[in-house]
Amino acid sequence: MRFCIAVSFALFSLVSSADPDVRGKYSTQMALSIISREQGILASSSDTSAILQAGFTQKAFRRLVSQYPHDPATTTIAQYLRRSVDSVAGPVSNATRDLTYSMDRLSSGNGLIDLYKKTGDRTYRRAFDALRTSININHRNVEGGLWYFVYPQWSYLDGMYSLAPFYTYYTALFDAHNATAIADMMHQLDLLWTRCNTNHTGLLVHGYDGSRTAVWADPHSGASPHVWGRSLGWYIMAYVDTLEILPPHFAAQKRVLLTRLRRMAGAIRRAADPTSGAWWQLLDQPGRAGNYIESSGSAMFTYALLKGVRLGYLEPAYTHVATRAYEHITDTFVVYDGNGTLSYNGTVSVCSLNSTASYEYYVGRPISFNSVLGSAAFVLASLEYERI
Repeated sequence: MRFCIAVSFALFSLVSSADPDVRGKYSTQMALSIISREQGILASSSDTSAILQAGFTQKAFRRLVSQYPHDPATTTIAQYLRRSVDSVAGPVSNATRDLTYSMDRLSSGNGLIDLYKKTGDRTYRRAFDALRTSININHRNVEGGLWYFVYPQWSYLDGMYSLAPFYTYYTALFDAHNATAIADMMHQLDLLWTRCNTNHTGLLVHGYDGSRTAVWADPHSGASPHVWGRSLGWYIMAYVDTLEILPPHFAAQKRVLLTRLRRMAGAIRRAADPTSGAWWQLLDQPGRAGNYIESSGSAMFTYALLKGVRLGYLEPAYTHVATRAYEHITDTFVVYDGNGTLSYNGTVSVCSLNSTASYEYYVGRPISFNSVLGSAAFVLASLEYERI
């Protein structure tokens, strides 16, 4: 209770400030609002999305603390970041048990590593070592593709944002010349690129079935039928974040990632809704009855494009594409609660290939108000927008 009161006071102070730079920092305001709702803490292993919510919150908060080390709210956000990491450390400290989680378990890996570097606490080391071992023992299809979860032979774009940056970061820090690990990381991205890029535009479908037996699987490629915005958002964010930390001596791998990133970015630019500038729930069905502009995927694309420009991976022209989308997001999905907090709307709930994967399935999934899968993506997009 005391913690929540302190957060509420910090929010009131920030939002009430006369300083326009503080008032305009949506990243900090949304982060404090996430904290006020006690989101991003792993409280129960029964919620299959909770471990991703924690890891994604950590990723957003780590970048915020790094970008604004002297902001008045940073201490509060850094303390909450550690609470989130601590909530995950115990549950993921056994590699075999880790397989009861999806690939999203790896989303906390970089946060665990950073706290170990900062504190030397072996609790964090045991946790991220177990996560690293869990990659080795994860089920794979006949081509070596990692199963996303317990569904036999199924691989999703979704898991790559958790896998690739962690696999790369761990290798760079603790096993720097393990070319086999980097080759395996690339192999996972390669298989999804090959199997899910069914229209050869750079808009990849949600996933594929290595056995080609799922009700939705293409009989030749095993690919699912639709381009779900958030799954492609996870995948393109994996590319920009992995490029940022991939050691220089893996230059050939960087060239592959850059080529694909640019291909995806071009396809995503072409897929933007001409009216709003943002992106549809299903990118391959723009304007179809029932389809809608979705807030989490739109924020993810905004983050990836702006960061790609900032790091020199993408042409400056993408800035206009991303800022137009960001301004639509803030005008449409950010909700002012009137008590010093912000809410976030328009985020679709979890979409799984453990379904018909039909058009009706994707557009019929519920919309979640204040889903941290949307609000944390908005924090990341805001951080990049605020750099401009």
